[in-house]
Amino acid sequence: MRSRQPKQLLLAFFGEHVVDDATGPIRASALIGVLEGAGIGAPATRATLDRLVHSGILVRSRSGREIRFSLTEHGVAVLREATHRVRGPRPFDPQGEGWTLVTFSIPEGQRTLRHRLRSTLTWEGFAPIRDGLWLAPGEVDLAGSLEPLQQDLPPNAVVAFHARELAGFPIGDSVRSAWDVEAIRREHLAFIEIWGEPTAAELAPSALTVRTMLVADWLALLRADPRLPREFMDAQWPAALSAEVYRRMHDSLIEASEAEFAALVNPRAAPAPRTGRAGPPFAPSPKRSAAAHRR
Repeated sequence: MRSRQPKQLLLAFFGEHVVDDATGPIRASALIGVLEGAGIGAPATRATLDRLVHSGILVRSRSGREIRFSLTEHGVAVLREATHRVRGPRPFDPQGEGWTLVTFSIPEGQRTLRHRLRSTLTWEGFAPIRDGLWLAPGEVDLAGSLEPLQQDLPPNAVVAFHARELAGFPIGDSVRSAWDVEAIRREHLAFIEIWGEPTAAELAPSALTVRTMLVADWLALLRADPRLPREFMDAQWPAALSAEVYRRMHDSLIEASEAEFAALVNPRAAPAPRTGRAGPPFAPSPKRSAAAHRR
């Protein structure tokens, strides 16, 4: 799996703990503490928070000497769209039958919008099969996926079709050229290697940080796996095991991490103690395992 970036961790944190609840603005120092436990230094976290404000995901406010951050309406829409798959019961199954085709045209001067559109399509399982033509398995809810971009997209910028394979024109070659199936397998196996052991709960001295790391890795895996139909996979395809590993680890972290989050948003509340752990909450993480270093 890829190394964890501060943006991934912050989006995982806000998507997991903030998007569904009226928690109020989160202190910058608290966010820095959570990411420090994952090995991210304070300067990198501050710079990423600035970029998320600039991109319209977060808004900055001040309370006395403390800087705080909240999700914008756009940020809420983006994260809620992602949570449908993050929390879904079958995150690696195609959405319906057939294939969804998309072509789009964005003016050269709108490179940021083009990047956002490509990122959205990638999250939904699309990959380019030819210049300007993207393919995804199943019947993608493209209208819902593009909702956060609608106000910025020019009229008729995106054209989409639902299609099926025609006899005499097998789609297998296009699938293999668009997606590296073995690379997707390696992403699953790396996730399982790291999070499949109970000791993964010891990757940081805070359950809140570990849960944030887990969700960040899960988001990366969901982005890497386009939900191809099972006919393109072998009997040992590891997606079901990845989902089992994620849910088991996530469930094991909920109680302690929610207590720590409650203390984070209300510093006067004492966090629940964690058994078998040393060090204060949100301290820098101890040296990681060899598996973690490979991320």
